[in-house]
Amino acid sequence: MPWSDRGAGWKAGLPPVRCPRILVRRGLAIPLPGGGRLLADRYHPADDERAPLVLMRTPYGRRSGAWTARLIAKRGYQVLIVATAGTGGSSGRFRGWLLDPGEPGAVMDWLRTRPWFCGAMATWGASFLGYTQWQMGAEAIGEWRAALIQDAPPEVYSTFLYRGGVLALGDWLRWVQQMSSLGRAGGDPSLLRGAAALLPALLRGRRAYAHLPVSEADRVLAGHRIDVFQEWLAHRRPGALWQAMDHTANAERLPPLVHLAGGWYDPFLPGVLEGYAALRSGESGARRSVRLLIGPWTHGWGLFTRTYMSEAFAVLEHALRGGRAPAEGVRVWVGGGAGRWRDLDAWPPPERTPTPLFLHPGGRLGRRRPGACAPTPLRYDPADPTPSVGGPVLFGGGAKDSRTLLGRADVAAFAGPELEEAVEAAGPVSAQVDVCSELEHCDVFVRLCDVDPQGRWVHVCDGIVRLEPGGRGGEEAGSAGGAGRVYRARVRMWPAAHLFARGHRVGVLVTGGAHPRYERNLGTGDQSGTAMRTNDLRILHDGAHPSAVELPLSTA
Repeated sequence: MPWSDRGAGWKAGLPPVRCPRILVRRGLAIPLPGGGRLLADRYHPADDERAPLVLMRTPYGRRSGAWTARLIAKRGYQVLIVATAGTGGSSGRFRGWLLDPGEPGAVMDWLRTRPWFCGAMATWGASFLGYTQWQMGAEAIGEWRAALIQDAPPEVYSTFLYRGGVLALGDWLRWVQQMSSLGRAGGDPSLLRGAAALLPALLRGRRAYAHLPVSEADRVLAGHRIDVFQEWLAHRRPGALWQAMDHTANAERLPPLVHLAGGWYDPFLPGVLEGYAALRSGESGARRSVRLLIGPWTHGWGLFTRTYMSEAFAVLEHALRGGRAPAEGVRVWVGGGAGRWRDLDAWPPPERTPTPLFLHPGGRLGRRRPGACAPTPLRYDPADPTPSVGGPVLFGGGAKDSRTLLGRADVAAFAGPELEEAVEAAGPVSAQVDVCSELEHCDVFVRLCDVDPQGRWVHVCDGIVRLEPGGRGGEEAGSAGGAGRVYRARVRMWPAAHLFARGHRVGVLVTGGAHPRYERNLGTGDQSGTAMRTNDLRILHDGAHPSAVELPLSTA
């Protein structure tokens, strides 16, 4: 347990303990309409059988949430942890992010018959546990008073699994292997079994990520075929499968109080912000109280902070006990030279307008549009792909130094002059990069960095897009002379709230990929094969091809 009730410093972020004695009932059976059952564990204060309820639905085993459940129950709430279909001893088949549409209704029908259910509840959870809350909005639930959704999007295809059309291989191959390992353990896996599920990625991860064809990478990592992974590979394009995992439209039926939280270095952040926009739109958005909190966190780690916990319990106290109304609006951590929280009325900050910073020859970056000039060459070899360094990933992410990438033939670096005064970027970030590619198939990865006086290129945000004839990530952008196909790559990058300090420089890296975070582009148009082709690209930055990153800049 990262922290407990005993530390005085953490108590400042938590309400006082109401009931130190907690009772636990394990293995409660919830019948499913088509047959089978879901299993659940119930935690409740020994002196209050009908305390307000906090519901958590998880695929990670019921015991995985035990410490959180006890923490909440000691504050005077019941907690019900329900294992989703095919996990934790529940019936059915686990299909990753494709949830059984009948589960939420079955849980609520069962709850309404329990003598210990007081008729008021909130939902709580991070990552997959947050995603299950988006699914619950398929139908209106009168007893649902508040949703605490951390690091979880309502949609999976474009926001993280195939961001920019590129499979996020490193994170999700490792995740499906861990889930497969937990499933093979049977029943409700212990915490020790959960820890053991991490071992294959440590022992065989590098070999699995490098293996071709990618359809066999699951066998290399886990020793067997993983159906969920194979299903994702068989549906590389948007379609009905992914539509069934998109719960964005459910936003209008979420409860009247929603607390969203995310981290700048979390892979789900773009999806969290899309969910925030959906919650704020329409008539239901005007009637709903929505709080958005974005901190300097990697995936899941906001949960272990006083900032998050104090806000989360304020939501519970108000929604389920009639306490003081919690804060609304937006609170974001401004990184870099600021290192402080900022309160906003909405996201993105409405007063910010995109400022283009143009790429120039010689690795220069500036506000002046380029004129006639030669392009910057880039050579991408999928047999030696550009390595990924830090960033918003599930494992090992964060604001890492990208200097190790400098000097590679597949990396082009651009930096502006030393700043005479600090500037802040707060809002959406994007890039438009014109490239002339020898091959028809290529990827463009763009990373924004804070270049300090010591020469470190510290990650701020990034994004990737896959380019192909008739593809969604770019379009034909005229002629550049010579052989090759000219694409205009439109890269949706992660949002940012970052202060570039005086004396620092704004830096941009352009590469042909970031492996193993993203699946490498083989250059052949056949990502299911083993053949690879080295690609020569030219980054165009002239009057006809004004490549640039767009930042929501203001003078600090």
